Amino acid sequence: MKKPLVAALSSLALAGLGATPAMAAPHTTAPHTTAPHPAKAAAVTVDFAGTVSLSNCSGSVIRFPGSAATDPALVLTNGHCLETGFPDPGEVITGQSSSRTFGLLNSAGTKVATLRANQVVYSTMTDTDVTIYRTTTTYAAIKNSYGISPLTVQDTHPVAGTAIKVVSGYWKRIYSCDIDGFVYRLKEGGWTWKDSVRYTSACNTIGGTSGSPVVDTATGKVVAVNNTGNEDGEQCTVNNPCEVDANGTVTVRQGINYAEETYNIPACFTTGNKLNLGAAGCTLPKP
Repeated sequence: MKKPLVAALSSLALAGLGATPAMAAPHTTAPHTTAPHPAKAAAVTVDFAGTVSLSNCSGSVIRFPGSAATDPALVLTNGHCLETGFPDPGEVITGQSSSRTFGLLNSAGTKVATLRANQVVYSTMTDTDVTIYRTTTTYAAIKNSYGISPLTVQDTHPVAGTAIKVVSGYWKRIYSCDIDGFVYRLKEGGWTWKDSVRYTSACNTIGGTSGSPVVDTATGKVVAVNNTGNEDGEQCTVNNPCEVDANGTVTVRQGINYAEETYNIPACFTTGNKLNLGAAGCTLPKP
């Protein structure tokens, strides 16, 4: 899990900087689950505008296709970035009080404001690895004060071969690569994530990039949230996730990094950016 080295030294559950990619297993061992790579579309400008820095992770101000300018702004990061600690396997947290702060960045990566949460709307490390915070301000207020718009979460499944950028507000660094494919099950320690995104090796993300938005360079939309990578070549241990296919075959790819899809999140939010886990089409794990 891609939290900073300083945090790693204080907890056995955390690790430091990612290892240099080496000795990755041949990619032919885990087939893609999508159509052949599409033709590359013209890229849009992807920068730091709308991303945030956390005390130990990265994140972004997000909106859904149905969000309104007057809705409370939401911040997306990882489940394992939750300030109260890692959610246990099978645990889903909703409506938890929070006063966490986020450094809002402009296009150049300069902090222009501090946003504050008043609630953990949703957090889990089961099936996916996400935390969504509700802030005390609205999208319109952020736009009017700082000229910064939220990032829109795509509500359709991403496609293998898509050019992406992983934008880390913590390090103020942008990684560029492609979606290499999708992992049936990604296992790390006691946690299991479904249908995870695997990057090509150019996205050699490091500690502190946890929670970074993964942005489709053709649309500028968020298609996933960066969360982990295999650092030491170990199998299915913390900081060394392994891939498990539908037949149970395990593959280890040292130095390869991963993200969790976000297309299934918008269906779980209704008018006013309110969470409704019972909404039609909502497949997020429930408490």
